[in-house]
Amino acid sequence: MSHSLWVEKYRPTDLSTYVGNEHLKEKVKVYLESEDVPHLLLFGKAGTGKTTLAKIVVNNIDCDYMYINASDENKVDDVRNKIKTFASSVGFKSLKVIILDECDYLTPNAQAALRNLMETFSKHCRFILTCNYVERIIDPIQSRCQSYKVVPPSKKEVAQQMVDILDDQMCTYELDDVALIVNAGYPDIRRVINSAQRQVVDGKLKIDTSSVIQNNYKLQLLEMLSNGSKLNDIRQLIADNSISDYSEIYRLLYDEVDNYGNGKQAECIMNIAEAQFQDVNVVDKEINFMSLIIRLIRILTKWN
Repeated sequence: MSHSLWVEKYRPTDLSTYVGNEHLKEKVKVYLESEDVPHLLLFGKAGTGKTTLAKIVVNNIDCDYMYINASDENKVDDVRNKIKTFASSVGFKSLKVIILDECDYLTPNAQAALRNLMETFSKHCRFILTCNYVERIIDPIQSRCQSYKVVPPSKKEVAQQMVDILDDQMCTYELDDVALIVNAGYPDIRRVINSAQRQVVDGKLKIDTSSVIQNNYKLQLLEMLSNGSKLNDIRQLIADNSISDYSEIYRLLYDEVDNYGNGKQAECIMNIAEAQFQDVNVVDKEINFMSLIIRLIRILTKWN
């Protein structure tokens, strides 16, 4: 069994091994076949394959490329100097590509400098930008890029990918344990793979169920709803985890409604949908979410 990091060993290197985002893969395929790549802005949740897709592009066209992680180097001068040095240097290829990962970490001033660099070196340089929050990217950059949302593969696809990795590593496992790891880490594929590798001992995937649940607030929330926990305990769980984006939790509550719905699934789904709709415009998202939890508790326990 290999001791290398699985997340790197099994990172897809071409479109045929890249899971999900079929519509986007078709767009990228056209770019690769023509070797005419525009500036790209790939956005979406952490661990869903944005950086992998960017690297597939540069590894499958005739180009020199440079990779910068903006979360490590978010000072204007650091990023600007690296890009200028690379873009100005003599290369072996006619095209240079700069992957700027997690560019939403850049300050507005740094992004303004980036926009100027994109214009200055546009004849022979292309930029592939990735970010989690596209709304943090200034409009002048967005307008210069083809923007694509990268969505996570389905849980079923991630679970199959995890099974394929375990089989290749000749590990023994239980499918229920694979499902638990996927549920705990989804939609962050990187987190799922890393978690599985950490919990393989002597060629066997050994899951400490209580530890996995304890270290994942989303699974704790499902356990609390299933077990009829007190409202104050759920409030404390939410407060302790400083959640800013509830979209994943709404989706989780919907996906897992059969496991906690207790015959009231339809009523639960209607309330989840209402809360998710309200989430866009409310001032305090935590209060809106806790209002949903109160309604779900009432539905599940007939509490009034």
